[in-house]
Amino acid sequence: MRPITLAQTAERVASGQSADKALPEFLDEFYLATSPEQQSAMLAEEPRPTGDPRLDGLFGAVAEYLAHEFGLPRVPSWAYMPGRYLDRAWHTSPIADKGFREYLTFASPAEFASRNIFTEERPLRRARGPRPSQ
Repeated sequence: MRPITLAQTAERVASGQSADKALPEFLDEFYLATSPEQQSAMLAEEPRPTGDPRLDGLFGAVAEYLAHEFGLPRVPSWAYMPGRYLDRAWHTSPIADKGFREYLTFASPAEFASRNIFTEERPLRRARGPRPSQ
């Protein structure tokens, strides 16, 4: 069964499932949601700490990013808690090239960069996800 809330996603990751599997499954469900109310409910519950500060920050960035991208009424307040921000930069790509890291630093959406997480321009895109607004 796929996680239908971000909190369930964090529980799966804390229990040992790869974030590379759990997060895309959640995103598929989120993108299939039929209303802003349903999407907001999927983000509302605070994910419990995973034991990995990077992932805890990532979940805060994901909630804020999705709320902004989909024009939801509000970002869940838990996303702004201190434990949702990293003290040190995290470039999410395994490519250690200095130029590529500079690109990620420049391209990262504000919701990620403000947390010291540097990733690609559209970090949560999925093959069947929504098209970006023009």
